[in-house]
Amino acid sequence: MPRYDYRCRSCGSTFELNRSMAEANAPATCPSGHDDTVKLLSTVAVTGGAAAPRPSGGGGGGGCCGGGCCG
Repeated sequence: MPRYDYRCRSCGSTFELNRSMAEANAPATCPSGHDDTVKLLSTVAVTGGAAAPRPSGGGGGGGCCGGGCCG
């Protein structure tokens, strides 16, 4: 189940709730009992163990076109 971040406008606390995607925009109550909350924009960090693919063929280069013809 996705986790969403919320901030209480009354007391300023930030809290997380596990909710279904269908309930993501439903009103949330902060741990202190206030109802004036807003859902925060979440950032997602994606990391992986695989290296980025390297270009194949061609060889080195330089110059303006990358082909090595410009010296």
